[in-house]
Amino acid sequence: GQPVAHSLSPVIHNAWLEAGNIDGAYMPFAPKDAAGFDALVAAGRAGLIQGLNVTAPFKEQAFALADEASKAAQATGSANILVFDNGRVRADSSDGVGVLYALAEQVPGLNLKDAVVVMLGAGGAARAGAGALIEAGASIRILNRSRDRAEALAADLGPSVTVADEVALSTADLVINALSVPPSIDLSALKPGAVVMDMTYKPVVTPFLAAARARGLTTVDGLAMLIGQAAPSFTALFRRPPPPLDLRTLLLVHLGEAG
Repeated sequence: GQPVAHSLSPVIHNAWLEAGNIDGAYMPFAPKDAAGFDALVAAGRAGLIQGLNVTAPFKEQAFALADEASKAAQATGSANILVFDNGRVRADSSDGVGVLYALAEQVPGLNLKDAVVVMLGAGGAARAGAGALIEAGASIRILNRSRDRAEALAADLGPSVTVADEVALSTADLVINALSVPPSIDLSALKPGAVVMDMTYKPVVTPFLAAARARGLTTVDGLAMLIGQAAPSFTALFRRPPPPLDLRTLLLVHLGEAG
């Protein structure tokens, strides 16, 4: 990704590798641009890297470079996992799994069937999250500064997705921030039972989530999403399931937010 120095994924995966006594390493790569990402994938095709997790801004490029893609990646046109095998590239997306994991863990009472979800952003993470939510029965309203990008996403994902403006907030059951920056929306427009989620996890309680909590709204943090998407990634990259670990406690200690 670019930037990627903030990522907690190396903490997660290297802890699993150590706990499982697995001879491997998980390291951050920060290609400068699309050409740099192309070069990284070429190194994978050459057998120098076993696989990659991909984050912004390369998720759609990762999908485009793959020789084959999972149903989840195909549904959203983005990938956060690339696996290299004898010169071929397989793409997958576990971001949607991460969103559903986080919601199930932190708001188990939320029924996604027929729920109205307002998605802030139209990038790769928004694509993957929207795809999983559509499959769960939700309707998505995309709210994005660039309307063209939002319309392209809606066209790709089908009739359950529409482009919206802030008026849609009043009907939202769930609002998800898929932007890399704090959103500037009017939280007072939300109904009292609405749930607010932030895909960002540094800090765990972002200013967006703090503002939502101050209004008495239920919140879901990006750390839960990160943990939820990590296990399928590890299984894909290292060809075995991760050993059991209390990741949330480990990550909160790492972030200096334990307790």
